[in-house]
Amino acid sequence: MSPPSLVIRNGTIVDGSGNDAYEADLAIADGKITAIGKNLPKGAEEIEARGKLITPGFIDVHTHYDAQVTWSHRLSPSTWNGVTTVLLGNCGVGFAPCHADQHDMLINLMEGVEDIPEIVLSEGLPWNWHSFPDFLDALAARSYDADVATQVPHAAVRVYVMGERGANREPATEQDRRRMAELTVEGLRTGAFGFSTSRTLNHRAADGRHIPTLRAEEAELTAIAQAMRSVGSGWLQIVSDFEDQQGEIGLFRRLARESGRPVTITLTQSDARPNGWRDLMSEIDRANAEGLRITAQIRSRPTSVLLGFELSQNPFSGRPTYKKIAHLPFAERVAMLSQPEFRARMLADSIDESEYASRRVERWKRMFPFGDPPDYEPSADQSVAARAACEGRSPDEVAYDLLMERDGKGILYLPVTNYAAGNLDVVEEMLAAPNSLIGLGDGGAHVGIMCDATATSYTLTHWTRDRRRGSLFPVTWGIKRLTADNAIEMGLRDRGLLRPGLKADINVLDYDNMRLRRPEIAYDLPAGGKRLVQRTDGFDATIVSGEVVYRNGEATGALPGRLVRSS
Repeated sequence: MSPPSLVIRNGTIVDGSGNDAYEADLAIADGKITAIGKNLPKGAEEIEARGKLITPGFIDVHTHYDAQVTWSHRLSPSTWNGVTTVLLGNCGVGFAPCHADQHDMLINLMEGVEDIPEIVLSEGLPWNWHSFPDFLDALAARSYDADVATQVPHAAVRVYVMGERGANREPATEQDRRRMAELTVEGLRTGAFGFSTSRTLNHRAADGRHIPTLRAEEAELTAIAQAMRSVGSGWLQIVSDFEDQQGEIGLFRRLARESGRPVTITLTQSDARPNGWRDLMSEIDRANAEGLRITAQIRSRPTSVLLGFELSQNPFSGRPTYKKIAHLPFAERVAMLSQPEFRARMLADSIDESEYASRRVERWKRMFPFGDPPDYEPSADQSVAARAACEGRSPDEVAYDLLMERDGKGILYLPVTNYAAGNLDVVEEMLAAPNSLIGLGDGGAHVGIMCDATATSYTLTHWTRDRRRGSLFPVTWGIKRLTADNAIEMGLRDRGLLRPGLKADINVLDYDNMRLRRPEIAYDLPAGGKRLVQRTDGFDATIVSGEVVYRNGEATGALPGRLVRSS
């Protein structure tokens, strides 16, 4: 056995199993954990971790870094928040397979579905692939600050096989279905961890067209499911509106049965049907009791929109006065917004009622100031509407002034799902559900309106330590949910637990001092594109394959992360 390259001393081991924590040293050599115990031999490098938690690296099962992995070696902000393995290719969108004349079509789809600007994708994507195996080979040639796992995206496969017919959502022929099944098998056998599809009206291309997979017929999905059975690996990841809840869950049960593979489904609470998620969760539990494996992917906080003058949306975006300056660089916009006369004209404007997005964000009772650290579970008396009533002012006056704080960089928080009752009690129920997984952070997507990749950190800070409006979970539970639970569901058997012989993907956490910072805008995408990023204090070290990639939140320069291929 090689001598230890790294020993973490005197830390509190939270091993990912959910068992009690204990104090011990942990030794690493050749990228793996070699020993856990007391008084281990000295390592070439040592980390003193007394009073700190030693945990497995977090596994993020729902990201959209499909573009970022092709131009960047860093998968931030996920990796700033303890993530050591990311799964991309979710929601049926991705960039492979792809014919050369379909690049613009897939860019248009990703821009619309995942809110990544067209110029960023056009400038950044190298397109040094054609087939899905080509795409994996291109990723395998790169190095990262976390490991990368992939899924075969249904929309890309459908467009590749059917062209405009697929984009226009025409029914697939038997030949089309057979070819899509063959491409799915090819992707799984060369390393994909699953197949993903979308059935939601919310997913539209930038030109307004629905996602190609929206109403894909059962015969098409069944052909793919049966192909997955022939391979014997991977899961089906699905997002749906569940307008016909019984019909959709019945379909997903049949797909689980036909494929013999796990199915994982996005689950959120909507304001329109605040109890619908419970009915769906009951159906999922019933399917599992019958021997099918179906899980609900949940987010540990609301799906939310962040609003600001520097961001993609703000409460005044639909007003004619704002539209006149929306094209200006941010500094020039702020200069105009700072003028009392301009402010008066803006507040006197009426919203363009034809713009749904603008109407949606003028919800003053549901809109909150976003502090530092941010509060994702604010009470009604903190809302813009409540503050306006207290101050004897109009809500739009209050919102305008809050947005102008910090030189025009103020942010307002608008929870969209999981917040019908004005608290996170439903999320507490979802988290406690036996057949749920923590995911939906969407790292790499919605870059101008949200930054939920920190939901991993939030699971620990809010749900095991800070929550004041309800009960808490044990920290050992929180770590298990972010590590072993996701690893097992994905089929990753070499990580997710702290055990000798397993991969040395590890976080050293100053748990008592973990704190989410306020999101900020960074202009670091291709073509100078902007994105929201967010860090969390308290990550003393993040280790991938035995190498420290972040120390006290700062990159070390090590890039041991690689493409992970399923077996």
